[in-house]
Amino acid sequence: MNATQNGQDTRNTRLTAYAVVGAPALMALYGGIRLVPGSREPGLGWTLGHTAMFAGLLLFAPVFLALRRLIAPRGTLPGRLAAGAALGTAFAGLAASLAQIGIDLYVGLASATKDEQSRLFERIQSVPGVLAAVYKVGPLLFYVGLLALLVAAAVGAARTLRWWSPVLMLVGTVASAADLAFIPLAAACYLVALSPLVRIEAPAPRTVLA
Repeated sequence: MNATQNGQDTRNTRLTAYAVVGAPALMALYGGIRLVPGSREPGLGWTLGHTAMFAGLLLFAPVFLALRRLIAPRGTLPGRLAAGAALGTAFAGLAASLAQIGIDLYVGLASATKDEQSRLFERIQSVPGVLAAVYKVGPLLFYVGLLALLVAAAVGAARTLRWWSPVLMLVGTVASAADLAFIPLAAACYLVALSPLVRIEAPAPRTVLA
């Protein structure tokens, strides 16, 4: 391994470590702020919570890429194609989720009252395709793609993750889907599920010959 490659691996490891911790932490912050009275209407709580969630979602991009790197060296051609499709699905869902949070942020900043907020949401969501792509179907691809990547890394003879990583991710997702009050619990599940990535991505020490 040359110095350039080793440097790149080190940067990837650091970015993965930041993302694995930062994404669930910011997600938990959003979930916690949601529980504060008044945070679901225009104001500081709404803005801070959605800003945290937007930043947390961005940090899932390095997580997706780290999972793809785990799968790439050991798969067959069909397996690699399937992993690429899972990665594309995850990024499509991420884009839709970012669009949703971006709209929520805009609506919160552009509205002075809860009634204005509701009217602006109705106006935006009435645009053909927006409700399905940004609020209903699109964000689901985020979870489908992430789960597929975790499963691919946790099955087979050459698996690099344990079976509980995709299970915990699924438990967290189902919990938050059942009630958004469980978002902090989901974030904890994601943190534990993704934590092995930090150890696996760490570059092996090089032997230096005198």
